[in-house]
Amino acid sequence: MKTVIETRDLIRKFGEIVAVDGINLSVSEGEVFGFLGPNGAGKSTAIRMLTTLLYPTSGEIYVSGFNVVTEAADVRKIIGVALQDAAIDPLMTANELIRLQAVLHGISRTEAKKRGGELLERVGLSGAASRRVSTYSGGMRRRLDLALSLIHEPRILFLDEPTTGLDPTSREALWDEVKRLNTELGTTVFLTTQYLEEADQLAHEIAIIDAGRIVRQGIPKELKENISSPTLRVDVEEVDLMRAQVVLDSFGERRPSREGRAAVGLDGGATRLAEVIRAFDEAGIPVEHLELDAPSLDDVFADATGRRLEGVEAENE
Repeated sequence: MKTVIETRDLIRKFGEIVAVDGINLSVSEGEVFGFLGPNGAGKSTAIRMLTTLLYPTSGEIYVSGFNVVTEAADVRKIIGVALQDAAIDPLMTANELIRLQAVLHGISRTEAKKRGGELLERVGLSGAASRRVSTYSGGMRRRLDLALSLIHEPRILFLDEPTTGLDPTSREALWDEVKRLNTELGTTVFLTTQYLEEADQLAHEIAIIDAGRIVRQGIPKELKENISSPTLRVDVEEVDLMRAQVVLDSFGERRPSREGRAAVGLDGGATRLAEVIRAFDEAGIPVEHLELDAPSLDDVFADATGRRLEGVEAENE
């Protein structure tokens, strides 16, 4: 498979702060690549370098064979970009913004009208195309971002946390559009996210970044399979938490968990649940809640870093 995005020992410093620390990535043509990590991990800094918006301190970046630093104009012609903090004039309408974006890409007025209408229909904004963007919800703005990034029919699409702050319905609608772009049009998608479910739903391959470094990389299914045991999570009263963890320690290695919860990788899996419950009964510890989860990307992240990914509890609760 042809490689269309490649980084070699990529580093970006801001003074003494190393935001991206020697990352090496390889993205194949036609795949959705998920770049997963917590806030402040270096995701947005990396995507800005990949899209010509920020010079690397050192290292090399190639997009479709073009050097991002020395051939930036060629890179911009073939990529679409929807950044998390994209500046959209709130006084303009979607139609006006689509026409402006088309002009910037040298697209004729006739073709721009045709493509713009199709794109706004596709992202569900046809009925609001004549409204000022200031009247749009967060989900509508993100869908407009996506439409604007596609006006010149790019072969490679960069999305920086496209569903952050969206409600579940808007999030799923955007996921569906990303899947359609990839499966029907063959668009290569580079997606940054802090949502585990998003990476699981969309990405053929992921890289997990933490403190500027890649800590895991591969196919999500294979990464999860490398975690040998499911995670057992137990909620108890705060006064019983330390004793509960001691009980669980005899069933497997500790795993990171939120405050007020004890967790281990349960050796032997579900077959040992009855044994665990008996152990709590014998210790006189009332259990408020118990759950056993198959290995997840959260467990992959925890295995690599020793802590849970930010935002995971909101998804799991």
